[in-house]
Amino acid sequence: MKRKTLCSLAAATLLALAGTMAAGTAAAQTKLKWAHVYETSETFHKQAVWAAEEIKKKTNGRYVVEVFPASSLGKETEINQGLTLGTVDIIYTGAAFAGRAHPPLSIAAAPFVFRDYNHFQAFRNGPIFQELAQGYAAKTGGQHIAGYTYYGLRHMTSNKVITKPEDMKGLKLRVPDAPLFVMFPKAVGANPTPIAFAEVYLALQNGTVDAQENPLPTIDAKKFYEVQKYITLTGHITESLVTVVSGPVWSKLNDADKKVFDQVLWEASSRASQDIVDAENRLVAEFEKKGKTVNKVDRAPFAAAVLPSLTAADAPWPKSLYERIQAIK
Repeated sequence: MKRKTLCSLAAATLLALAGTMAAGTAAAQTKLKWAHVYETSETFHKQAVWAAEEIKKKTNGRYVVEVFPASSLGKETEINQGLTLGTVDIIYTGAAFAGRAHPPLSIAAAPFVFRDYNHFQAFRNGPIFQELAQGYAAKTGGQHIAGYTYYGLRHMTSNKVITKPEDMKGLKLRVPDAPLFVMFPKAVGANPTPIAFAEVYLALQNGTVDAQENPLPTIDAKKFYEVQKYITLTGHITESLVTVVSGPVWSKLNDADKKVFDQVLWEASSRASQDIVDAENRLVAEFEKKGKTVNKVDRAPFAAAVLPSLTAADAPWPKSLYERIQAIK
């Protein structure tokens, strides 16, 4: 009888211990929400999913990241606000949107700032970008930029032929809902019309706007070519996305976990960047096969129209910052 009682007590102790360990494991697991506005077919989402798996693996399951694509947790403005409100923990966002909090950062989304992809990459991997990221963190209560992705050259789609800046006069051009994006259309006499990303296809289809501008992979993924006749390779903005971890989440990570997040999110942004470059290299031919007219224009007149705005006294960045970026080799 005594032996049976002892065995029962031992079994109960083991069950209690197992329960305590399970509870401890559950308590130690932190779930994070990563929100973005891109489709599941796009590399940005695929690399976010890859990064989530890597973070879980490298932190032994202590951090579990769930990725919410296609504006499911809000449009771009809303998910930026969500970082502050605590409704999301990680986001992709354009440099122009992040620049609302720290205006100098928005120069990365300004028209004709980068000569080519190599110039962008030198900026991405250099000290100026790190300075801007640190300035952003200081202005946002510690929101941390952990990745920086090449989004692609922004080109025009329209239902009229565009070969020179004068062709854009009066054109109702959809732009993202961030102030910097009006710089290019205003410089060439177009009518910038901010519309949320998720609503662009319908706006083009029903004639709310005449045209839109996005990189070729985005034009393909969102099927904008279905409701537009012409693609004009203005390449007016070298667009990029920052991967931002919220201040509260970043501050709670220990140094080892911060290193994991930084390494994984930066690698994910590098992988996505290469995917975009590869897509840009093949998509012109694919659009032409679909019967679209792809116009290759002289970009110099478009760039000349914008230049005064880039160095104006009321630009969101100091002229010296523009000059430093131009000096990057």
